[in-house]
Amino acid sequence: MKYYSRIIGALVVLATLVLPSCQKKLDLFPTNDVTAESIFKDPAGYKNALAKVYTSMAVTGTNGRDIPSEIVSDEGNTGFLRQFWYMQCLTTDEAGWTFFGNTDPIGIHEMKWSASTLAVAGAYYRGYYNITICNNFIIESSDDKLSQRGISGTDAENIRHYRAEARFIRAFNYWALLDMFGNIPFIDDNYVIGSSVLPPQKSKKDIFDFIEKELIAMEADLVAPKTNEYGRLDRAASWALLARLYLNAKVYTGVERNTDAIKASKKVIDEGGYSLHPEYRELMLADNHLNTDEFIWSIVFDGVRVQSYSGTTFLVHGPACADAGLSGAFKDTTGTNGTWNCIRLTEQFVDKFDVKDIRGQFWTSGQQKNMDFLLGDASTAKYGYSSLKFRNKTRTGQLPGSYAASNGVFVDIDFPVFRLAEMYLIYAEAVARGGTGGSNATALDYLKDLAKRARPGDPSAASSASLTLPYILDERGRELFWEGHRRTDLIRYGQFTSGSYLWSWKGGVRSGTAVDSKYNLFPIPTQDLSSNPNLKQNPGY
Repeated sequence: MKYYSRIIGALVVLATLVLPSCQKKLDLFPTNDVTAESIFKDPAGYKNALAKVYTSMAVTGTNGRDIPSEIVSDEGNTGFLRQFWYMQCLTTDEAGWTFFGNTDPIGIHEMKWSASTLAVAGAYYRGYYNITICNNFIIESSDDKLSQRGISGTDAENIRHYRAEARFIRAFNYWALLDMFGNIPFIDDNYVIGSSVLPPQKSKKDIFDFIEKELIAMEADLVAPKTNEYGRLDRAASWALLARLYLNAKVYTGVERNTDAIKASKKVIDEGGYSLHPEYRELMLADNHLNTDEFIWSIVFDGVRVQSYSGTTFLVHGPACADAGLSGAFKDTTGTNGTWNCIRLTEQFVDKFDVKDIRGQFWTSGQQKNMDFLLGDASTAKYGYSSLKFRNKTRTGQLPGSYAASNGVFVDIDFPVFRLAEMYLIYAEAVARGGTGGSNATALDYLKDLAKRARPGDPSAASSASLTLPYILDERGRELFWEGHRRTDLIRYGQFTSGSYLWSWKGGVRSGTAVDSKYNLFPIPTQDLSSNPNLKQNPGY
């Protein structure tokens, strides 16, 4: 069983009371009588509150009230992972949306969003809600607070580790907001909730510098790699986020940091104690909590204890099976009670996989490969293959124990935020981009290792790898698809908004078209612009 998911699941209701919900501003007071002193009164209370920090990444919160009510069309859409996935995957060749009852995600794929688009606002407010929770925990776990409450010795040391974990999750959310929105409002643990002073807007470089300094500063307070409970953070995660940050430094700051990306990814590879999990198809199964050989940090889900339509549940139900006669086969394959007929892949992305590559896990029965339609009636669900990468079955082919309890709705699949394969790809790309401190031979070996896992039994697998940027971009797509990387990758390669690479319905055109470069960033939501005069909208919106 997932040890930490049991802790989280038991504490979701309790921990929800710790902080105020985030409505229109990040300055609201609690509406209940649960106070900081009653929650943080002893070491056990701190661990309970830490659970809320982690569950903020997994669940939707208190009946959808954690983000502004005017942007909640469906609570199941409002969790961090689903909003982030919409922005990172649904905007690209990785995924299109044909569920005719909800057009907002269709506009996301067509790059027709605006400052009033619900999914964009949801991603923005969810990130700041998570940051507010982290700030609260960081404040309450300060050394001064621990001293005031008479907590010392081993208990105080453990809480310092908790505080570092909260700082990491705050830094991660700031990275996501930086990547999506660019120049953004900034609040840390020095900001007083309820203050008349509204959050200032910081530049991309300022946010980049904050994240970098935080990750370096907190490293000593995080535990060593692989020594924490499953689902909790350690030093390897801080190295991994630094590697990702440095790889994209030119986009964020205008300055290449490839040498630093090599150094950070190499630290994970050399000191983390990780190895590639031998079976790629076991990475996204119901018992993938066993993949501690490769997984560095995962968002934990459980079909009974950590339920969310915003988690991996939507990645299993979302793929389309348009032919009703095949619904039984789809249910048996995915380990769920059925399909929502929402999500499929563009043919351009499907064509990046050859027949020997087992990572091309697609539902093709009853589907046509070309995505000829996005919006129409239910029949449009047949246009485009779907993904079977996420399946709610164990590696032995069995349904998880939670299947009956959740009626086949909620799944047990954890979402790996960082895994070793990404570090291999970061190292290789940073070397290919001219970073120093690495080795061309080592970088190519890492790419060969991924190719060999992707093509088991193929003696020519290793020879297919190439230390070139076009190969690495395609390989990142094949290896990491639906894991929240694609938009960031295409922007780094200059292919997201330009005409150099087109896919179905990019720009709202069947064959794809270039779009305004403003779409490399999402707009600050109208709600926040109207309530905070410190904010300036991103150019073009």
